[in-house]
Amino acid sequence: MSRLRIFADDAPDTALLDTSEGDTIASELGKIGVTFERWQASRPIAAGAPQDEVLSAYREDIDRISAERGFTAVDVVSIAPDNPKREQMRATFLDEHFHKEDEVRFFVAGSGLFTLHVDDRVYEIECVKDDLIAVPDGTTHWFDMGPEPEFVAIRFFQQPDGWIGHFTGTDIATKFPRYEKGAR
Repeated sequence: MSRLRIFADDAPDTALLDTSEGDTIASELGKIGVTFERWQASRPIAAGAPQDEVLSAYREDIDRISAERGFTAVDVVSIAPDNPKREQMRATFLDEHFHKEDEVRFFVAGSGLFTLHVDDRVYEIECVKDDLIAVPDGTTHWFDMGPEPEFVAIRFFQQPDGWIGHFTGTDIATKFPRYEKGAR
């Protein structure tokens, strides 16, 4: 189940808001320019389906958001708990950073935790199957896929090099809980 928790950036132990209500999540994130949507596949997707089959099942929504935001490429990334590079992959974006283009991900399966730092607030969003999140360029954030990552996501790109992380050098991400799938 999708979940949004909002904290003061100096109080990681006290949530100001904790909700799993999709409309509330979308409304709260919309206030900071972040898009949150729920998509449904046009047909069932089997585990391990090839990229073209996954993209075809979501084609209408992919085309809509690509046209709205000027995306020129999409791909599918899949990470399993037994991936031998999972620790290295997890560590890649655990520190606060930003990108020079929107970071847009749609979760076909599995889950991950996006944590956004906007002004004096921290927005922790657990994204699960059928969730789309669009984080505007320049928004500081970090992403945690957990110690046993398991997700399939569609990624959207405007430029091949636009998704490079620009790290802020702060330690704020270490002050907030790491992602443990299913922990509440």
